[in-house]
Amino acid sequence: MQAIDEDDFEPLPPHRPMFRRKRVLIPLGLVLAILIAFLVLRTGDTDRDEMIAKYGGPHALFVAGPAGQHIHYRDQGKRDGPVILLLHGSNASLHTWEPLVQRLGGTYRIVTLDLPGHGLTGGTPDKDYGADGMMEAVDVVAAKLGLERFTLGGNSMGGWVAWRYALARPERVDALLLIDAAGMPLRKGEKRPPSNIGFRVLEYPFGRWLATQITPRSLVEESLRGSIAKQDIVDDAMIDRYWELLRFPGNREATVLRARMDREPAMASRVGAIKAPTLILFGKEDRLINPTAAQTFNERIAGSEVVLLDGIGHLPMEEAPGETAAAIADFLKRRLGPLPVDPATN
Repeated sequence: MQAIDEDDFEPLPPHRPMFRRKRVLIPLGLVLAILIAFLVLRTGDTDRDEMIAKYGGPHALFVAGPAGQHIHYRDQGKRDGPVILLLHGSNASLHTWEPLVQRLGGTYRIVTLDLPGHGLTGGTPDKDYGADGMMEAVDVVAAKLGLERFTLGGNSMGGWVAWRYALARPERVDALLLIDAAGMPLRKGEKRPPSNIGFRVLEYPFGRWLATQITPRSLVEESLRGSIAKQDIVDDAMIDRYWELLRFPGNREATVLRARMDREPAMASRVGAIKAPTLILFGKEDRLINPTAAQTFNERIAGSEVVLLDGIGHLPMEEAPGETAAAIADFLKRRLGPLPVDPATN
């Protein structure tokens, strides 16, 4: 029998129980730290009634839709003037059009609305945040106001809804205003624009979940500034409005659902069927949608006109409201004819 030497055995590491505790406690501590950070950073929804009081204003109106929607809209400007109905972009609200209301409201009746999942409309029971749901909201407001025909305009996502509406209901659209509108494919050899941090976060599943839980004001400000060229238009009130309305009940969930939905890119091939006089207005410094999309729209919509604004980004109606209003007024006067004369003024 072979003798066993004590040196053949390795001694047990000292304090092994302590090592085991560390292996358990360190991951547990990290999880706890992440949980605490989440609870500290988590931003809840804003209060519905408080937001309506703050951002509704004296012109705020609401109309119920057939799917349980509670659509916020404004009906402003010259009561008997030609109607312009305007649709905002993603994560914006009808407030984005107020600079144009101030400049065109003396001549035109201007109707604006918060699309489903936006502004004071908030989340809708049917959670239809695609083109059909948006167009139905337009129909609900138009029916409430007795509008049979109107000039329809939209910015970004709202522009996408506007040209989809012009295809689906051509008999209702007198003219079409596409302001940095979405929906055209990239041109040959083009790359996607840099976009802003808010939209980039939504490209990833974890980012989409996080967007429903944590919405820091600083992120909203960075996204807003990343969308425009004229930084001097951004102030605390504007940042607060975007931040607080994004957190209006249902809006963050709607943002995530829109990020995952099929935008039906094949529909872009059908824009040539649009017969309404069309103005295509883009900021040359748009970093969300390549300004060359204006050329694509122009090539596909017969008789359309293009206006490109120097030094302007994704929101011409806020960055250059005077130039934008003048371009719209000139276009409508030339393409739809002179405005009706009010007998009372003669």
